[in-house]
Amino acid sequence: MSSPAFALHHPPPGAPGDDQGPPEGTPVSEADYWAHYYEHDNGYEWNNGLLEVKPVSDALTAWIYQWLLGLLRLYLDTQHNARLTCLEFGCRLSLPNKVVIRKPDLGLVLESNAQPLREHDRSYRGIFDLCIEALSDSTPAEIRRDTEQKREEYQAAGIPEYYIIHHDPRWQLFYRRNALGRYEPIPCQDGILRSAVVPGFRFRLADLTRQPSLETMIEDPVYAPFVLPSWQRDRQARAQAEQRASTAEQLLERERAHNARLLAELAKLRDQG
Repeated sequence: MSSPAFALHHPPPGAPGDDQGPPEGTPVSEADYWAHYYEHDNGYEWNNGLLEVKPVSDALTAWIYQWLLGLLRLYLDTQHNARLTCLEFGCRLSLPNKVVIRKPDLGLVLESNAQPLREHDRSYRGIFDLCIEALSDSTPAEIRRDTEQKREEYQAAGIPEYYIIHHDPRWQLFYRRNALGRYEPIPCQDGILRSAVVPGFRFRLADLTRQPSLETMIEDPVYAPFVLPSWQRDRQARAQAEQRASTAEQLLERERAHNARLLAELAKLRDQG
């Protein structure tokens, strides 16, 4: 099934329009999922015939997500080489042993991807280049869903990089598919994670917690190449112009002083004559 199929029958109990949706684990056909549950307020995902409720992260983790999303947007404002999806935007993954429909908290599609992300798409029909999940730790099952289940699904689907973010650094996990198609931890040098999929995108792991301001990142060599470089160039041009003006003013002042000395000497000669 390459695209959402919409059933032309009355919605089942718990579909949009009802006060409450069905509980997690309710059997639902894929056609009914796309027709009635994909845009449900409960944020359902679909796992091989069963509804799954997408859990919610705590505020600390949400703030990390927002900072990282902002950093990616700043990167794309400079590079213009990818598009982002977030939160309730789903993708269908046809895996060797099952079919799932997932809604990563953040999905990135490079312009070079064989399946472009188009303006009027309501789901992505290709394979993301990067998926990011903000971990919910309310229950052990929720932790396993992101750290084990979705990791295996994204790996099998061929998603090149997968990031799991959380306010506790122990649960900040970053994976990249190797030559064998298996996820392995992304090596970090000097505490900096560098994406091999998104050219030039990088961040300090510690900054997920610190969340430096825009003013700080502009001055930081890690972020300066893609955080408002045009503003940096304008600032440098203004500084150079101010330096030139200051130099010109100094030269003019010296010339005035020199002329004043010459006039004083000329007046002295006249008085002596």
